[in-house]
Amino acid sequence: MAKHHPDISPDIQAFIEQQHVFFVGTAAADGRVNVSPKGQDSLRVLGPHRVAWLNLTGSGNETAAHLRELNRITLMWCAFEGRPNILRLYGTAAVYHPRDAQWAELLPLFPPLPGARQIVAVEVDLVLTSCGMAVPLLDFRAERQELNHSMQKRGPEKVQEYWQQKNTRSLDGKPTGI
Repeated sequence: MAKHHPDISPDIQAFIEQQHVFFVGTAAADGRVNVSPKGQDSLRVLGPHRVAWLNLTGSGNETAAHLRELNRITLMWCAFEGRPNILRLYGTAAVYHPRDAQWAELLPLFPPLPGARQIVAVEVDLVLTSCGMAVPLLDFRAERQELNHSMQKRGPEKVQEYWQQKNTRSLDGKPTGI
């Protein structure tokens, strides 16, 4: 049974901080719906109604394109270890780039991760948990390092070239703001 919460309580924050992966769901008014897995030490709870994550370079940039057009977003965590639980945060989001003042304000909250391209800040208007009893139990082994190694090997100039080639438009041709 789903349970509504008034905010991100200390217990919910602790659950978020224990998870190794979360999922981001966005959609524009038309076109494809996107669900992206996120990992590494890339998310911070900023308050009872606000979270932010450091968005790393990927093969696409759907989240940024969708949020430019329609800034609704859902973040989801599943307990793959321990007691079953699913957590969803619903809200609206803003995307900040290295050129934005908010980038400089938020970046120190995160470890230095190569290929960081955006920070997404979410204003949470609904916190919802559900049972998660059908989610399998999985054992965490380690964070993958391939992305970090690839971005370090490219260096900042080549990463920005990659953004221009692969991250300026969504699958549906929508601009991403890169």
